[in-house]
Amino acid sequence: MSFTENILCTKSHEFVLKGEPAIVGLTDYAIEQLGDIVFLELPEVGDEFAKGDTFANIESVKAASEIYMPVSGKIVEVNTALIDAPEALNEDCYENSWLVKIEATDEAEYEDLMTYADYKEELE
Repeated sequence: MSFTENILCTKSHEFVLKGEPAIVGLTDYAIEQLGDIVFLELPEVGDEFAKGDTFANIESVKAASEIYMPVSGKIVEVNTALIDAPEALNEDCYENSWLVKIEATDEAEYEDLMTYADYKEELE
């Protein structure tokens, strides 16, 4: 089963893979739109965010963007390898290049998100 079959997506192109902890990242579409990633700023372990809060910033050769938290939670792990090599997102934005892992605090918030299939359909 592919990674994308299990993720839930936001209209602003973030994804979350439900679990303990939940994995949060950017969708392939977001990465394609940004182009070559040159900078990524991520939060610290222990930081807490509400759904919709800006939790990270990303810059590419084309644009700078804020990244929003898909569900409320506390950061339990940060993919620090991406800070030194943000271009890795251009190669694989899912399994190895997730952004943060969180302890989600409100299970009901998952209900507002789209499956990856619905997300792809909405992009068309």
